[in-house]
Amino acid sequence: MKIKKKIENYFDRLFPIARSITGKDYQESLNIISEIIPLKKINFKTGEKCFDWTVPKEWNVKEAYIIDPDGNKILDFKENNLHLMGYSIPVNKSLTLDKLKKKLYTIKELPKAIPYVTSYYKRDWGFCISYNQFKKLKKGIYKVFIKSTLTPGKLTIGIADIKGRSKKTIFFSTYLCHPSMAHNELSGPLVTAFLYQKLKKIKKLNYSIKFLFCPENIGSIAFLKRFGNELKKNIVAGYVINCVGFGKSFFYKKSRKENSLTNIIALDYLKKQKYPYKIIDFFPAGSDEKQFSTPGFDLPIGLLMGQMYGTYKEYHTSLDNKDIISFDTMLKIINSYENIVKKINQIPIFLNEKYISRIMKGSPQLSKSKTNLYPETMSINSYNFNKKLNKEVMSILEILNLSDGSNTLFEIAHKRNISLSNISSSAKKLIRTKYIKK
Repeated sequence: MKIKKKIENYFDRLFPIARSITGKDYQESLNIISEIIPLKKINFKTGEKCFDWTVPKEWNVKEAYIIDPDGNKILDFKENNLHLMGYSIPVNKSLTLDKLKKKLYTIKELPKAIPYVTSYYKRDWGFCISYNQFKKLKKGIYKVFIKSTLTPGKLTIGIADIKGRSKKTIFFSTYLCHPSMAHNELSGPLVTAFLYQKLKKIKKLNYSIKFLFCPENIGSIAFLKRFGNELKKNIVAGYVINCVGFGKSFFYKKSRKENSLTNIIALDYLKKQKYPYKIIDFFPAGSDEKQFSTPGFDLPIGLLMGQMYGTYKEYHTSLDNKDIISFDTMLKIINSYENIVKKINQIPIFLNEKYISRIMKGSPQLSKSKTNLYPETMSINSYNFNKKLNKEVMSILEILNLSDGSNTLFEIAHKRNISLSNISSSAKKLIRTKYIKK
């Protein structure tokens, strides 16, 4: 079966499931994704502190609906799970239309759309309704019924690894918690899972690759609480994969660290494609990149997307469905991320290490060294930077000046427009003579 058809088959299985940040439907979705990528489940108990956040109770729903004054069942969770506000508490009551309207969410500008609304951390309830249906509601008594549970349980994330020659890591993250939405939900985890299938076939993998599937925000925060320091030590580049189901151009949201390998490789790749693209500077909102990019971690995380979240009218509504997405676009994103990984894999491992100069106060007296790091005799030609010798001298000086523990050698090369062969040769000499160290 062709990969595009496989993606569509999994999409059709996953789309109707009423996912949330916890619960049986989230677990079912994670199990289905695990058929494509071998995920190791890691659990966090209700009440567990994760930095400033606390893992919430586990939420499950059996049924939810409203009975109108004529006895008709409307806003039935079983017909469309977006009708129920996420994490709604159990309810069994009758109330007037005026009081009911305070618990109804609709979008007048999109009269056919059912909005997506949640209340994860405040005990509340509500229903979501298209504006066309909302207008037809008539006065009278409505019966509201929600059979849900909020109980001590668990929050689960899924992790998979492809081991390379080095512990240095390329990181991919996606979220799996939105019910019945296509572009801003299922496109991300499906692209990530099938990307794993492609990347595991790469021979001579220099870098390890880590994949994270989690509920948005609380899931990535829980991951960082347990694995953040380890990832910070080893990550060379990382990407959050979401909103990859349609778009007439690519959107690339840059990582917080402007000069990161993540940005350099992705932007270089985009410049060489015939496909149009738009560049978005980092901002501390959006999806899980805002968690990975907090100052305490500052991980180099970017996003290569189709149509960016929040920039299309169907966003977070029932209109974000199979009708608007393209499985060809999803394949294009899979191939793009595969090419980005292959480009990173070509970079020697030691160039993605951070070094620090042994001498930080004043420049080292390289001319007294017997290692030919600096010319011992100065002349008018000593500053002719076009000559090979002086290109290497300048490369050595740049490395020494920028090796303060915050830049990798690759980033130094990019900042100062030094070729990889030149930075490699110069760095090896400085490492051998112990002028720089990891």
